[in-house]
Amino acid sequence: MKKLTLFSLFLAAVVIILGAYTRLTDAGLGCPDWPGCYGNLTVPLSDDKVNAANAAYPERPVEAFKAWNEMIHRYFAGTLGLCIAAIAFIAFRQRKQGTPFKLPLLLLGLVTFQAALGMWTVTLNLLPVVVMGHLLGGFSVLSCLFLLYLRLREADTSTNSVSQNSVSQNSVSQEPVSKDSAGPVASPSVAGLSRMKTFALFGVGVLVIQIALGGWTSANYAALACTDMPICEEGWQSRLDFAGAFSVPEAENYEFGAHDYGERATMHIVHRAGALITFSYLLALGLTLFFKQGASLQLKRVSAIMIGCLFAQVALGVSNVVFALPLAVAVLHNAFAAILLLSLLWIVFSLIKHTSTAPTYDSSVNAARHTTLSSHALPQALSKATGGLHG
Repeated sequence: MKKLTLFSLFLAAVVIILGAYTRLTDAGLGCPDWPGCYGNLTVPLSDDKVNAANAAYPERPVEAFKAWNEMIHRYFAGTLGLCIAAIAFIAFRQRKQGTPFKLPLLLLGLVTFQAALGMWTVTLNLLPVVVMGHLLGGFSVLSCLFLLYLRLREADTSTNSVSQNSVSQNSVSQEPVSKDSAGPVASPSVAGLSRMKTFALFGVGVLVIQIALGGWTSANYAALACTDMPICEEGWQSRLDFAGAFSVPEAENYEFGAHDYGERATMHIVHRAGALITFSYLLALGLTLFFKQGASLQLKRVSAIMIGCLFAQVALGVSNVVFALPLAVAVLHNAFAAILLLSLLWIVFSLIKHTSTAPTYDSSVNAARHTTLSSHALPQALSKATGGLHG
């Protein structure tokens, strides 16, 4: 199941990248029906099929390039759905053996809802709320698969260390314990990491909001609404329209956007402001964890990865504006957002694991060990002292 989860995780990342590529090549409606393409399982290529497709959808004639982009994305998404269904089935079969079951069940629900969002994206003509929800749903599936993989990997590691832990606990339990001694006390480093867990979880919320803002900006074709740095073109203050920017105007088709320039500029500016807040917060979090006393080597490495992704994201975002949204750069911007989210989730998982399994200082055990050591050390010291006197 762990290997299947890892494969599904890779597949989910591919689906997100293909989804970004489809959206950025304006191929979201490359096939105007769902789940097929002009009533076919594949893109119509023969003259007869193309003519029939054009007759059935005269408002959207066949564009093979865009249609293939859309269908390849659907093929990979469908394969991912089958893999997640298999994971849920295996988890159900093995639920009595301690295999996680709730998370695979949640994944199955998520991927089913994702399929519905994919259908509505087409049938509702790229309604921005649906497009943004489809993006967030893809990131949610990716995140849940990653957490499931971490849990399965941790379960394998824990199984291998159970015997060692039991031996260690038995050796401690055989030592005499003083009645007047105090109980276990968490070390200062563990307490500090426990507090960092809250900040990391808050960081996940900040990042998810920023990803949603990016999805909203992209879904409304506002990525190039502002081409000046650092905020927008001159006079941007007078064009701000928050109410209009975060509403859905009535339109028959939302392809290429339905908002006016001021509303799109507002979306872009808010996304830039969110990027600044997200960068500052996550950079502070990453640096704090990297230099935190008591943090594990793995936690430091993941923090370094997150910091690297942060700088890469800023560079890609600036490049999107300066170079007028190059396709490769825009797709990488989506990919690094996914990597950034996974690295932050890994940090949260590591903090939970570290604070829940870290050893505590038990003064009763320390007192017992001190008593035991003293009882052995005193006769030896007297023996040596006696030998010294007789010598």
